[in-house]
Amino acid sequence: MTNQPTHDRYPQIRPTSGYADSRISATGPGPGAGVDADPERSAMLSARTGIVITILIGQLWALAVAVDAWMSGTVATAWWLAAFQVASFIVAYAVWRAGDRRDR
Repeated sequence: MTNQPTHDRYPQIRPTSGYADSRISATGPGPGAGVDADPERSAMLSARTGIVITILIGQLWALAVAVDAWMSGTVATAWWLAAFQVASFIVAYAVWRAGDRRDR
């Protein structure tokens, strides 16, 4: 296919496609689209997301420190950090379960 102008390749598309095209009957979602109708639910989802992200960052930090402790031979510290990982997972799971069922 050669590099032809758009109007030669697609004759059904007129230069006025979009704002003045009679074939377009609706330009998109109606008024109020994308607005959260329940701000309390939105706030709860944001709070839960923030808590879980904080827990995730703590788990990543603990994983890095645990691997460093394990490699340096400090096994007791590595096991404490592994227990911290498990406890963090349980807290994140509890935060997830505490929400509304329609959020899952």
